[in-house]
Amino acid sequence: MIQRDGHVRQLPEHIANKIAAGEVVERPAAVVKELVENSLDAGATFITVQISQGGRKLMLVRDNGSGMEKDDAIMSLNRQATSKITDVDDIEQIDTLGFRGEAIPSIASVSRFTMTTRTKNSDEAIRLQVDAGNLSSVETAGAPPGTQIEVKDLFINVPARKKFLRSIATEDSHIRAAITRQAIARYDVGFSLSSDGKEVYNLAPAANATERLRDIFGSDFTNSLTELSAEVDGVKVTGLIEKPNLFTPTRHEQFVFVNNRAASAPTIHYAIKDAYPRKQGDVKPAAIIFITLSPTQVDVNVHPTKREVRFRNNNAVKAAITKAIENAFYAKAIEPEKTKEPGINLVKDSSPIVTKSFSQVSFTEKKTPPTQELIRDYSINDTPIVQPEPTTKHERKPIEADLPLAADDGKNAKPWQWFKFLAATESGYLLIETDSGIVFINPHAARERIAFERISQGSNSSQQLLIPETIRLSPVDFARLSNSLSPLLEMGFQIEEFGPCTFKIDAIPQLIGSLAPAAVLSTIARDLSEGHGEGGSKWKEERIARSIARSFAGSEIKLTEDSAIKLIEELCSCKMPYICPRGKPVMIFTSERELSRKFNR
Repeated sequence: MIQRDGHVRQLPEHIANKIAAGEVVERPAAVVKELVENSLDAGATFITVQISQGGRKLMLVRDNGSGMEKDDAIMSLNRQATSKITDVDDIEQIDTLGFRGEAIPSIASVSRFTMTTRTKNSDEAIRLQVDAGNLSSVETAGAPPGTQIEVKDLFINVPARKKFLRSIATEDSHIRAAITRQAIARYDVGFSLSSDGKEVYNLAPAANATERLRDIFGSDFTNSLTELSAEVDGVKVTGLIEKPNLFTPTRHEQFVFVNNRAASAPTIHYAIKDAYPRKQGDVKPAAIIFITLSPTQVDVNVHPTKREVRFRNNNAVKAAITKAIENAFYAKAIEPEKTKEPGINLVKDSSPIVTKSFSQVSFTEKKTPPTQELIRDYSINDTPIVQPEPTTKHERKPIEADLPLAADDGKNAKPWQWFKFLAATESGYLLIETDSGIVFINPHAARERIAFERISQGSNSSQQLLIPETIRLSPVDFARLSNSLSPLLEMGFQIEEFGPCTFKIDAIPQLIGSLAPAAVLSTIARDLSEGHGEGGSKWKEERIARSIARSFAGSEIKLTEDSAIKLIEELCSCKMPYICPRGKPVMIFTSERELSRKFNR
């Protein structure tokens, strides 16, 4: 029980440091970020990071920067000590990554902390050791110019904070993401990262952002990007953005840097969303955007960890981003591959339109006399073209969009008793008549629902690849897949590690045989970042199934009339045929009563 007597007291230094640590040291990744930023501010051209057990046991950051003299090193352990500002006016024009000075003492107050530092003009280094906030030793040591900081046993004296850390894999992933952002922002600096003794990457200084991105993500990724460049009212925007690609799901990460600081602001993401040429759904193209403006025009200190910034002129920032995207896709006459949602291509054949009915167990022909009404198509000059009269006989043709579900067990309530396929619209929707009204079906959403339920059943056979494929991922995505191999193998994938940040794919689930294996796994890796849950793999299994299903939504569909009917049949066998796994409608129904009302009948 906390005792309170109403008196105001000055907090002891060790307690104040622990409170400050709560603001700066959220998790191991925050420690690595702060230390790397200090290295960059010290002019380092190469930074080495080593971690163990997701940073819980060890975080080591070593640089070849300017280093510190003995007095400066000791002073850096005091709260609010900094070499980066001298008066209040400096806060308005910060051009360094950090300045507040509490990161080092805050980190040292909740860990076993060792700093070894040497300037280029010194003959020897200084080593400071701090145990949970208490300076235990100051001694000379042999070390090259620069600074090395070791942080061991994070939160050793704050067990309550330690309980809130996530799994080793999760914390490891956050550290990889933090280093990836720094490596992209400062492509002129070399970075090395190893985790539990295993090298994640070793990046030499690069000449430009594209070269650094190629080193991290591979050439396939950089080949999918186009350059950005524009300047409006002193706001300069450069970088790269993903070319619109209608048949590849688009949910890549977006890296935004303001004056080389990884940061964000609502204005930035609204501008990207509004200006990007493909505007259906929740499109989120891969983007690496560098925003450069006067330090006086941006406030980087509105968030404790500087994740968000605030601009003095939001309109100028939005206009510069918009202009950069327009220059990339319009001014250079670069046309998006397609700008509307991919429709289906209904291949005409001579088969008559068929009326299908459903029993509780299987699909059967509806035993009713053929209708005497004719289905008519109209050309531009309104000349009717009479199609063959419907019959109850229909010979099956090869199905091109077959995603077979397990046999219907009769427990699923059918959305209608029978349906008659009428047409496919120019915009790509299927139109059918049912026993109770008219239905429009989105075939992409239908395939997504069918694929999700099929992959979720768990009985997926593998399809061996004729030639094994390799896929190179970012360190973060590689770690996500590495930690999800068990559910992937159960679903029919056969993959294994094949070098740094690379997997070899030998087989895939038969269900996705028509899709590019590397693209599917890349999508899965990104989607796993949105999952939640520690312990157990159920959330991973569902996330992977949704991701695979979403891959079908972006692929082109070529349907014959037969396969369109088959697709509708398979949809009706689903437990939830009305919405796709993302909660969007698969079909829109208009009842006969509603039609009559609208026609005043």
